[in-house]
Amino acid sequence: MPVPWFFLSLALGRNPVVLSLERVVGPQDTARCSPGLSCHLWDGDVLCLPGSLVSAPGPVLVPTGLQTELVLRCYKDTDCDLCVRVDIHLAVHGYWEEPEDEEEFGIAEDPAIEEPRNASLQAHVVLSFQAYPTARCVLLEVQVPAALVQPGQSVGSVVFECFEAALGAEVRIWSYTQPRYQKELNLTQQLPDCRGLEVRDSIQSCWALPVLNVSAHGNDVHLVVDIPEDQRFGLSLYWNQVPGPAKPWWHRNLTGPQTITLNHTDLVPCLCIQVWRLEPDSVRTSICPFREDPRAHRNLWRAAQLQLLPPRAWRLDAPCSLPAEATLCWQAPDGGPCQPLVPPLPRENVTVNKALEFPLLKGHPNICVQVSTWEKQELQECLWADSLGPLKDDMLLVETRGPQDNRSLCALEPSGCTPLLSRASTRAARLGGPLLQDVQSGQCLQLWDGDLGALWACPMEKYIHRRWALVWMACLLLAAMLFLLLLLKKNHVKAAARSRAALLLYSADDAGFERLVGALASALFQLPLRVAVDLWSRRELSAQGPLAWFHAQRRQTLQEGGVVVLLFSPGAVALCREWLQDATSAPGAHGPHDAFAASLSCLLPDFLQGRAPGRYVGAYFDRLLSPDAVPALFRSVPVFSLPSQLPEFLGTLQGPAAPHPWRLAERAEQVSRALQPALDSCFRAPGTGRGMGPEAEDRT
Repeated sequence: MPVPWFFLSLALGRNPVVLSLERVVGPQDTARCSPGLSCHLWDGDVLCLPGSLVSAPGPVLVPTGLQTELVLRCYKDTDCDLCVRVDIHLAVHGYWEEPEDEEEFGIAEDPAIEEPRNASLQAHVVLSFQAYPTARCVLLEVQVPAALVQPGQSVGSVVFECFEAALGAEVRIWSYTQPRYQKELNLTQQLPDCRGLEVRDSIQSCWALPVLNVSAHGNDVHLVVDIPEDQRFGLSLYWNQVPGPAKPWWHRNLTGPQTITLNHTDLVPCLCIQVWRLEPDSVRTSICPFREDPRAHRNLWRAAQLQLLPPRAWRLDAPCSLPAEATLCWQAPDGGPCQPLVPPLPRENVTVNKALEFPLLKGHPNICVQVSTWEKQELQECLWADSLGPLKDDMLLVETRGPQDNRSLCALEPSGCTPLLSRASTRAARLGGPLLQDVQSGQCLQLWDGDLGALWACPMEKYIHRRWALVWMACLLLAAMLFLLLLLKKNHVKAAARSRAALLLYSADDAGFERLVGALASALFQLPLRVAVDLWSRRELSAQGPLAWFHAQRRQTLQEGGVVVLLFSPGAVALCREWLQDATSAPGAHGPHDAFAASLSCLLPDFLQGRAPGRYVGAYFDRLLSPDAVPALFRSVPVFSLPSQLPEFLGTLQGPAAPHPWRLAERAEQVSRALQPALDSCFRAPGTGRGMGPEAEDRT
């Protein structure tokens, strides 16, 4: 089923309010003024030519506000048209300039100068009206007596009656003076239709109106005109452009009922629909239903094209007006963002379909024009790319002129505008002196010259060629150094490419702790590390004995650049304390596979004689042992708490082959997940023998 957007009888407005309108008799346009003013309406319409802004020679009369009112212009009781009455508010702007000699020396004023200051003011006020397909301009001559001439004060208003318009049409009104002393005033208004006015008996076009239904169905938009089969009507689709007259897009004379299908890509915000009965002097009624449609706005931006016109002009082509701004920018050949130039083009809404001039003296391939909207959508074209070739590696210099002819030069770089004679570490700063000489000697191309500054494009080719020899020498030297570094690091790289060896020593406190050590060894083996642990070598331990097995594993691990890991537990701490209290006596009896007890006779001399750093690493498990429980002798090497310090622990184990910190953190997370089940099992079931937990530590 189609989804209706709105149902209307040739109108825009969901809940129209019924209005009763004043009637005006006669076809003639008239003008009237507020008390104290005199006004005259020129015969016939005039050309709509606003002209350029000019400076006011003194106090001038200018329009300050526009108000409209709907009336009915009637020729007979049942033959009326909708008409727009316009009320223009006027005020005095500007002041007489006092001569400098009079202010400074008190010279009396010349009566010839004083006379115009006490005279009345006269203004020619233009009213421009546009409602498709009608466009009119009228001229009002207004005179203000001298008694009302007070700068900055309102003097009254003048009323024009009236502009005829179609029911439901969108009208636009502008007002300005000739000559023009300020930006023109403008007003846009959507007129009501027959449903919103008490005019059904006065306007003949309201007697039998077609019903227009606009609905969306997938990618199509349906315009359904519901009228009797024998009634003929005209239907027109047009682009209601501003400024300028509306541009017809599609027109047909049809017999009802009819359904017209549009693709959603045809929608733009200014696409309007006009319908009228094919009868003499029938009123045309217009609606613009896609003004707020998001798809229409996206289509408008896609349809917009930025064109560069020779010799130095550009134009934005689009079916509708765009709320966009244009700026000039400098595009470097490195592909970075286009940097805005000073001064930019006037930061105001771009007038579409109108050629605009660049404020430049010369063209350059790196100068581009950008058109952007508040939604950050952007069009960009670079000037004369076909005639001037590709982008150049030129340096753009911005000259700023201050009071008393003070001048400064900076170079436009990605980091900003760098002063030429600065100590910054940029290319422009290093070449500041030579670039300044290039500007003074005329080797740079002047692109723009204004009251506040200038733009210069300086070629950089000679500086690039001059530095080629140094660049080649630096490259050769760097290559030689890299080759030497590779030779020196060859053996180290080979060693680092292999897995590092790690020998784990621990005290077999109980079965739960052994499971925890096994989980740690398995996780380290996956990193990869070449792990040696007595849990995996019970047959060799039984055949060789713990002491011989430890000696063989320790020698092999240290010869290959590996590390011996001491896993401290309450039992291991107790064994160490026994050895430290009496290093000459052997410890008590231990299991046949207890390599930790057998290794103490070899470990302690390394720590006592300072050979342990770089060869040994200590570790203990959180909640199983406090940091202070580790004997002070063994703190001469790094001691890590697991799993809280796993990243640091793994980095120390892997040594030079350790990966980047983010990769190390991922591996630590993997090891932590592998340890968690064994840790949970260990702390749920208290151990036996030398014990698990704080109580066991206290007993030692």
